[in-house]
Amino acid sequence: MMRHLAPGRVSCIAIATILLAGCTTFSKDGGFNTVSTVASDRLGKEAVYVKSDEDRDAVYKRTQELLSRPLGMDDAVQVALLNNRGLQASYGELGVSEADLVQAGRLPNPGFTFSRTHWSDGFGISRTFSMGVLGVLTLPVATRIESRRFEQTRLETANAMLAVAADARKAYVNAVAAEQAAMYAAQVKDSSEAGAELALRMRQAGNFSKLDYAREQAFYAESVAQSAKARQQAVAAREKLTRTMGLWGSGTRYKLPDRLPDLPKDRPQLNDLEGVAMQNRLDIQAAKLRTQGVATSLGLSKATRFINALDVGYLDNFETDKGHEHGYEISVEIPIFDWGSAKVARAEAIYMQSANRLAQTAIDARSEVRESYSAYVTSYDVAKHYRDEVVPVRKTISDEMLLRYNGMLTSVFELLSDSRDQVSAVNGYIDALKDYWLAETDLQQALGGRLPPLGITQAPATSHGDATPTPVTQPQAAPLQMSPLSASATQPASPANPEGK
Repeated sequence: MMRHLAPGRVSCIAIATILLAGCTTFSKDGGFNTVSTVASDRLGKEAVYVKSDEDRDAVYKRTQELLSRPLGMDDAVQVALLNNRGLQASYGELGVSEADLVQAGRLPNPGFTFSRTHWSDGFGISRTFSMGVLGVLTLPVATRIESRRFEQTRLETANAMLAVAADARKAYVNAVAAEQAAMYAAQVKDSSEAGAELALRMRQAGNFSKLDYAREQAFYAESVAQSAKARQQAVAAREKLTRTMGLWGSGTRYKLPDRLPDLPKDRPQLNDLEGVAMQNRLDIQAAKLRTQGVATSLGLSKATRFINALDVGYLDNFETDKGHEHGYEISVEIPIFDWGSAKVARAEAIYMQSANRLAQTAIDARSEVRESYSAYVTSYDVAKHYRDEVVPVRKTISDEMLLRYNGMLTSVFELLSDSRDQVSAVNGYIDALKDYWLAETDLQQALGGRLPPLGITQAPATSHGDATPTPVTQPQAAPLQMSPLSASATQPASPANPEGK
């Protein structure tokens, strides 16, 4: 009877192999659909995985179209998403993870052993077909684990794309602000040079004191150094933007606008930002998947702790004096010295490590949201204060000084002295405007790539000169014994319930 059962079992295994192998194929998009969807929904931009010459040509044409006009902030982000080589390299992780998933869904190859022995009056032939049964039994669980890892990789890759977009936005803000500051420093240098030349002539004519002449020369010397420093800072900021956008050659000759975008008219009041971050941040979603995968692996470790190797084979032997012999063999590792406790303990330690890292990721995210929102409202109010109070007052003083100069009520040097006082006010406004756009970018990144589209109410008007940020309305902090994840976020699976059901 054994001779009939063994070939039947081999046939069943072969059929199962064909069916299961047909179910584990590569996807059409290679997992990139998650990245492109996040780019479209959260940034309003297009993410492209360049794999062929056609993709490369399309990216080149789109890039040239964006660079043909003065580069805007959104344009810089789009160029970076198309050309940043580091981002393109991170997309390769999708292919690696999907290959692992496909491999996990395929049965191990069967083994074949052949031996021939002989003696004085005959010989024997042994043929064995074997397959690891343990790999077949654990195939569904292993596939689920790798599927979860693949989803985790897709989220991590999409999060890397959002990070590149944020870096491009910051680099753009710094580059435009540095260029604006360099242009203003050059104007100050030209003005101080004219004042120094006038002071020299008046000194030579005997109509100017040595002290006043030295002051004008000192201001001119300082303005020359400040202009050179500002120009170098502009070059460095532009090169960082160029690197972030992945441009080289003729692509580096892009044109930036003369100034940053104006401050928004009103500052929106954003509520429940911590809850938004818990729902939208991709690093938190990836950490949850990682923890669930580790919990599943722990369940698999407990189930297979006593069986490390289980092989089943079909035998077909031949000896000259006995003829053909058919049968099967089972190879099992006997747990005499190793009962698998170390493997289970290791899996439990890895699970606790992953669970704590998930909790820390959520805690860090909440803190980053509070910090970035505070910087956002403060930088807005400071920039608004410069725009509505400091700069207008300085302009009024300058206009009054010019009127007095035209009426011969003040000297040219008093007029130049007033222009020097305006330098700090103008530079302060440039820095405040830059800080606002950087803070908005940090807030978007802390919330998962964008500001919440709903639940936005306008903040009450503040009096002129009040740069104190309005306190943010945030949910109460969870008690220490509770998870830092919000109620809408899935709690990490426990070792006793590896699937989190």
